[in-house]
Amino acid sequence: MKKKLLSVLLTLTMVSTLLVGCGTKNNAGSNNNADKNSGAAQSEDTSDKEHAGTADKDGKYEIALITDVGTIDDKSFNQGSWEGVEEYAKANDVSYKYYKPTEKSDDAMLTAIKLAVKGGAKVVVCPGFLFETPVYQAQTMYPDVTFLIVDGAPKDASEKVSIESNTQAIYYAEEQAGYLAGYAAVKDGYKKLGFMGGLALPAVVRYGYGFVQGAEAAAKDMGLKAGEVTIKYNYAGTFEATPEVATAAAAWYKEGVEVIFACGGGVGNSVMKSAETAKKKVIGVDVDQSSESKTVITSAMKNLKKSVSEAIASYYDGKFNGGKEVVLDATTNSVELPMETSQFTNFTKEDYDSLYKKVVNGDVKIKKDTDAKDATGLGTSIVKVNVVK
Repeated sequence: MKKKLLSVLLTLTMVSTLLVGCGTKNNAGSNNNADKNSGAAQSEDTSDKEHAGTADKDGKYEIALITDVGTIDDKSFNQGSWEGVEEYAKANDVSYKYYKPTEKSDDAMLTAIKLAVKGGAKVVVCPGFLFETPVYQAQTMYPDVTFLIVDGAPKDASEKVSIESNTQAIYYAEEQAGYLAGYAAVKDGYKKLGFMGGLALPAVVRYGYGFVQGAEAAAKDMGLKAGEVTIKYNYAGTFEATPEVATAAAAWYKEGVEVIFACGGGVGNSVMKSAETAKKKVIGVDVDQSSESKTVITSAMKNLKKSVSEAIASYYDGKFNGGKEVVLDATTNSVELPMETSQFTNFTKEDYDSLYKKVVNGDVKIKKDTDAKDATGLGTSIVKVNVVK
């Protein structure tokens, strides 16, 4: 009888141990369960994923990145920002982790921020304009936590910008990146261009306006005649990859467009597919998209990795520039073309360096989103812009 009782007790002990082991498998990081009463979906656990980050000795994570629903390998904003987090954290032996909201809503994103703070975050990086409302709320909820919002600024329900001293809003001079891409395309020999943006948000408009002005500058330098360079110009009304976008891009290519500057997240994926079928070309955006398709001849880039890494460094160095909007441009190498992976045949590295120097020195004046009602109002004399509704 005693042997049977001992056997039962041993069995129960083993089962209990197994259950405890299952229940604490992910305890190396923060508590990844959202408040079930918040109404928001739970944040995805990233603790077992490659490159998910490393915890400190207390199982906490000092630097957190919240993705904008996408993943850290999206070849866009999330990935570029995450690479900046990784660069600083690994070089300085600081713990770090990313959190992924499970739905596209302010509540879900705020919940992910709460999880990050609960997990020990001192710095929270939020890439993209979708974080404007969540960061507006979080910056006052957690005054001792530092927030970096990339390509956006904290806004209340009325769209009024309010940046607390623990927050920095990072913007970029997209018009400069667009200018570089437009100039390079025409200089390389392309004369029938297209610009297909996502939503007509300020950043997207700046990219487009810069692209048109860069094409105009190259056309003048090459001595081309009026109307010799044309640009079809359109906003798709979405940042998603859709059949409608692919169809529109295919139609443009069929009509003779040689290269399309695809400026709108998933819009680029649709344009690339159409370019592959038509054997035409694409200009990528935000990050180096050359690995996504052989049709990508270059990308109008924001140096997300560098800017995020340096902003985090400013926090740890006691030089954080909080309470402000910071616009990063060519003077800090924050916008660029990836010449190492670009597929130009006539536009050389020397051409690029010379052009970049002019932009840095302010030798060229590039109009921004507020300087013209639409792309036809940019004052081009050689480039003919056709706005497609």
